[in-house]
Amino acid sequence: MTHKDNAPVSEPIRLSVLQEAGNLIAGDRESQYGDPLDHFTEVAAVWSVLLGVTIKPAQVALLMAALKLVRLAEDPLHRDSAVDLSGYAALAHEVARRSAER
Repeated sequence: MTHKDNAPVSEPIRLSVLQEAGNLIAGDRESQYGDPLDHFTEVAAVWSVLLGVTIKPAQVALLMAALKLVRLAEDPLHRDSAVDLSGYAALAHEVARRSAER
């Protein structure tokens, strides 16, 4: 038996959202886009030129998280946005720590 969002009844929805986010950012997304720090560094460089301000790699993740928050405000039940928001939060932390270590 599953919940409406396909999470098994015995597993809290919050865990299934976090697990899905973890699987995406450490699996499919990393395979598609490469190392998160490298990818967000590239995005930050482009956004910095377009906006005329310096954007840091960790800020890319925070800005993408903000986009997901806006989408969740429109539709709080949109699971993909909740999954993505969780993933961007984890990536923001990782990228900020790794950037500080450079």
